[in-house]
Amino acid sequence: MKSLEELKRIREEAKKLTQIRKGDHGTKIVVGMGTCGIAAGARQVMTAILDELQKRNITDVIVTQTGCIGFCKYEPLIDVYKPGQPKVTYVNLTPEMAREIVVKHIINNQVIEKWVVPNS
Repeated sequence: MKSLEELKRIREEAKKLTQIRKGDHGTKIVVGMGTCGIAAGARQVMTAILDELQKRNITDVIVTQTGCIGFCKYEPLIDVYKPGQPKVTYVNLTPEMAREIVVKHIINNQVIEKWVVPNS
């Protein structure tokens, strides 16, 4: 660190990273990436989500991962968090389904009920 400006820049970058981890803004997609999820195709699902978001130039969505949540028979799965709405969990996904979720749920705010596990 060589100057006050550099310190301010580092501080702002750290604040942005902290906000991303907290998920305080926008939509958040969490992909189950435990070994069960990866074996079932979670990596391809995550890649499809990231690719679809990039193709559509959507930058206000956070895509992150988690470990096994105990729903191994439903893998690959994702949780979608939108501000002011309950969490939606999509299960038994393929990359094509993940792309459709981006279009219908993330962009057009339409939950695809037939792929959802109800919240208990």
